[in-house]
Amino acid sequence: MTRRLVRRAPVMCAGVAVALLFGQTLPGTPAAHAHADPTRSPFVADTWQRFTSARLQGDGSLSDIVGLSPTDVWAVGQQDIWDAWEHRSAIVHWDGRTWTQVGIRNDGAGAEHLRSIAAASPTDLWVVGTAHDRLPYVAHGDGTAFDRVSVDQIGAGDWLGGVDAVPGKVVAVGRRDRAPLILTRSGTTWKVDVAKGEGTLYSVAISGKGEGWAVGDAGGQPLIMRLSGGSWKRVPLPRLPGGYLRDVHLDGPKRALAIGGIYHGQGRSTALMLAWNGKRWSKLKVPVRSAKLYGVTGDGKGRFYVSGFDAKRPEETFLLRHDGRSTEIIRGGRAGAHRTIRLQAVTTLPGSSAVWAVGHVVDASDRYSDVITAFVPKSRSRAEKNGSEIKKAAPATR
Repeated sequence: MTRRLVRRAPVMCAGVAVALLFGQTLPGTPAAHAHADPTRSPFVADTWQRFTSARLQGDGSLSDIVGLSPTDVWAVGQQDIWDAWEHRSAIVHWDGRTWTQVGIRNDGAGAEHLRSIAAASPTDLWVVGTAHDRLPYVAHGDGTAFDRVSVDQIGAGDWLGGVDAVPGKVVAVGRRDRAPLILTRSGTTWKVDVAKGEGTLYSVAISGKGEGWAVGDAGGQPLIMRLSGGSWKRVPLPRLPGGYLRDVHLDGPKRALAIGGIYHGQGRSTALMLAWNGKRWSKLKVPVRSAKLYGVTGDGKGRFYVSGFDAKRPEETFLLRHDGRSTEIIRGGRAGAHRTIRLQAVTTLPGSSAVWAVGHVVDASDRYSDVITAFVPKSRSRAEKNGSEIKKAAPATR
């Protein structure tokens, strides 16, 4: 999930930013080289970088990421996942050279799992998840530390899965009992909306112009709700039995992309992508049916990037890129034999052309390691100017 920002950061060369990020690598992971797949792609080959880690303790995973500049990136997740008594949340920050864990003040219970992070500005950050006291968790960051925020309008039985923020407004979504829940903060006032009918919302994307989308599932069908005229309403969708949506990115009034899957029973599912053209949502063709899709972002120029993993090639770094007309597979380096890499979220950075993704690597013993990776996409115009595609990506930067 990528959040819209209110100021552009000083420009740093994408290669320099990514080189700094990957000065330290995840133990046991090879250098990552990449090529665009299929070979008919009009893009010059992308350069992937080595895997790295924020060094979460025990079994750790990163769930979401937001980038404000090449020297100001935040990610959230959890660590010691399998320890029922010790598992706890994680907030990490990239300052251009190192990843550092950041604490949460004024919180006796502690966060258990932070699922989503958003930034209205470098000093106005929001995270949501679950607390050890089993209550929904909301925290606010000022760019140096976070504080747990008490919201009287939510409590036991509520669940929060996604958040987005613009100056003066924050929206978090989830579930109350069996109904879709939308929690909105305008100025300093919180308000709760509970939609009619059953359903759960997992992600939300809003703009400073009062537009917004929230996605999830309801009754074995995808669920999309639209913010328009100050109120949220369900929108009609193509009938997709077994369908669900996990993330959405808004790129203007006529461009949005929602991603998820269609469950077919017995542990089988196929990837699902829905596109908004300003009038209706329509199903897109996904070039690999075995993919599991988790996160989506955009570059503000009509290109979307989707993170996840390919169940048939689980050891390879995997993204999708959609340009409004077609969708292509982008594969990166291997996590190693008998290891699965799942990219849970993806972001673009103002001031850089690099695309960053976070998630985890699972080994043969079912141990988790948090993972961070990035690549520098080559532009379509450069490919056309060169008149040919590069057949092999450049070596990974150290």
